[in-house]
Amino acid sequence: MKPAGQKINQSNTLLLISSIYASLTKAEKKVADYVQSNPEEAVMATVTDLSELAGVGETSVIRFCRKLGFRGYHEFKLSVAQDLVSKPAYSNVEIEEEDDTLTMAGKITMRNEWMLKNTLELINPEELDKAVKRMLAADKIYIFGVGSSGITALDLHYRLMRIGLNAEAHRDSHIIAMSAALVKKGDVVFGISTSGSTRDLVDPMRQAKANGAEIICLTSHMRSPITAHAHTILLVPSREMPTEGGSLSTKITQVHLLDILCTLLAQRKANAAEALERTARAVADKLY
Repeated sequence: MKPAGQKINQSNTLLLISSIYASLTKAEKKVADYVQSNPEEAVMATVTDLSELAGVGETSVIRFCRKLGFRGYHEFKLSVAQDLVSKPAYSNVEIEEEDDTLTMAGKITMRNEWMLKNTLELINPEELDKAVKRMLAADKIYIFGVGSSGITALDLHYRLMRIGLNAEAHRDSHIIAMSAALVKKGDVVFGISTSGSTRDLVDPMRQAKANGAEIICLTSHMRSPITAHAHTILLVPSREMPTEGGSLSTKITQVHLLDILCTLLAQRKANAAEALERTARAVADKLY
């Protein structure tokens, strides 16, 4: 887990607030709530102004800024101001009951475009390159995900198999636990969890790390339990409410980042093109 005070990603502060929100204290969440709801006002406010508007002490505002990795409040404000310059007008578009089919389709399309843009802004090239290097060097890649994340795990397994990597995916919590108990040094375990807090995934990841495996996680929450056990963290945005597990907008961000990851793997793996051609030929006669 990244220590407080170390900048996690320099691209988008408002997105970063969402990714670490669950790890904030009660007072820090009040600051986060105000900044996310009123970013323009926060940029214009002094530290005293923001503390009063959020209903907390000035020290809570400073701790909040430092937890995001900033040296002080002024540096935090400058970063938020930069975010606002490029913020799209449709970022907060909401579906209304009176919307007709075409209007609703347009709003969902704009929302997904915004989510994809945010995915790009959250990419940490160094972490992505580390993931590629570790996966290419792995003896075997185990992909774990439960619930909706298990479906994403199957997508990743398919892509890795097509380029000739030794990989397997598991969605059942018992199989995941047993597989994690058997992994060894030289293996890579790739865990997918939007919340990063799924016990059926976090506990096996801890076991796999103890066994010497390299751990990669794909999550939407930087300071969630799963990241404490990961050597490499891939972060995607999420708009999921607690009642919206498996949101397709979040699924789109996961698949988009995995598409980027797998494209990098295919570029850097010897004989990847040959493996793609051989697997394509293997199913060619299945088509009419």
